[in-house]
Amino acid sequence: MAQVKEYSVEEKLTSLVKLQKVDSKLDGIEILKGELPIEVSDLEDEITGLNARQNRIEEEMNGIQQFIEEKRTTIKESGELIKKYEKQSDNVKNNREFEAISKEMEMQTLEVKLAEKHIKDATEDLAEKAKQLELAKKAIAVKENNLKGKKSELEKIIEETDKEEKHYKKLEEAARSSVDERLLTSYDRIRNNYRNGLAVVPVERDSCGGCYNAIPPQKQSEVKQRKKIIVCENCGRILVDDDLENSVEVK
Repeated sequence: MAQVKEYSVEEKLTSLVKLQKVDSKLDGIEILKGELPIEVSDLEDEITGLNARQNRIEEEMNGIQQFIEEKRTTIKESGELIKKYEKQSDNVKNNREFEAISKEMEMQTLEVKLAEKHIKDATEDLAEKAKQLELAKKAIAVKENNLKGKKSELEKIIEETDKEEKHYKKLEEAARSSVDERLLTSYDRIRNNYRNGLAVVPVERDSCGGCYNAIPPQKQSEVKQRKKIIVCENCGRILVDDDLENSVEVK
């Protein structure tokens, strides 16, 4: 059965320092990218939303145009019926027939007026939708132009840093494999707690290199001995001595 290699505390601290330095290099690359990845993603989401809005407005306009055509057909049909009833009225035989035809003509006249009102209202609605559509198209054009610029800027940074980032990713993977799981979990948790991503810091000028809180002489001595993992009582970061910090290089 293969034996799992046991690392000394000093080896673990050395691996942690190296991991921290590699992660700081990767953090530096992310800082170069800045908010660009988020901005690109947000712009893409906004454009998707605006395109959906444009499609919805176009569908609504098609529906209104269809409604107007239906009302024009109603006006045409009612007009033909009115002409038909006018001819019939010339040949009525009694008042009952005349009143029935007159009533039908009146109903068709009302149908025409109602259809004309519907067309007027729908035409106004259509004009308003056309304005909304134009605004949506302009907004899409502006957002797409912004997206093009942001993507171009991001792609340039990615192209310039791609080789470097891949290199540090490999170093990061190697460094993480040298740290036991529990310590790695603590390291990741501490890193996530701070915006600068510093989980491992040296003792500098008798103070924590992360929060600058004073470190007692006894604790500084323990840090230099590298016999156990020492953390800052104020910020919880893992402390290492300055010599160890300077002895680890990441190229």
